[in-house]
Amino acid sequence: MTRLHLVKLAALAALLTPTGASAQVELCEAAERYVREVVGMVAISEPDTIDDWRTQAMVPGCRVTAAAAAPRPVRDVAVVFYERILGDGWVRTPDPRDAPNEASMRFRKDGADCLFNYYDNSMSLNTEAEMTVTDAVHVGPGQAVFNFLVMCTPAMPAAPRGG
Repeated sequence: MTRLHLVKLAALAALLTPTGASAQVELCEAAERYVREVVGMVAISEPDTIDDWRTQAMVPGCRVTAAAAAPRPVRDVAVVFYERILGDGWVRTPDPRDAPNEASMRFRKDGADCLFNYYDNSMSLNTEAEMTVTDAVHVGPGQAVFNFLVMCTPAMPAAPRGG
């Protein structure tokens, strides 16, 4: 499938999808449910515009900003997070082109492709959502805060390779 076909597919999906911010946030329902109910994180979903790597276009989507606390070292949290996500019905996206060394991985569920990005308290997005969820986390002795930023777009085929 060519890039032009992917752009046309994205445009068609946008026309067939309910409009407005609530429709965008619906793309994040499964991701928010996973981080809240399975992982036990505090989370906020918001509409967003995502720079889609498959189409090289800006597409309507959503993001979930989530935070929790865990005993140190929190880097082990990402490993467990990604092992458990497959058991929750998520599957890897076709040709994911993600960055596992940076703890960013793409998964698909319920018509949404979501990039899950793990980060710890050594960095910050400085967004209102991040501050809200981080402030809501109870941090016990010996624990540190960790976050996930999840960006979701409508599910699409893999991008063509080459040229």
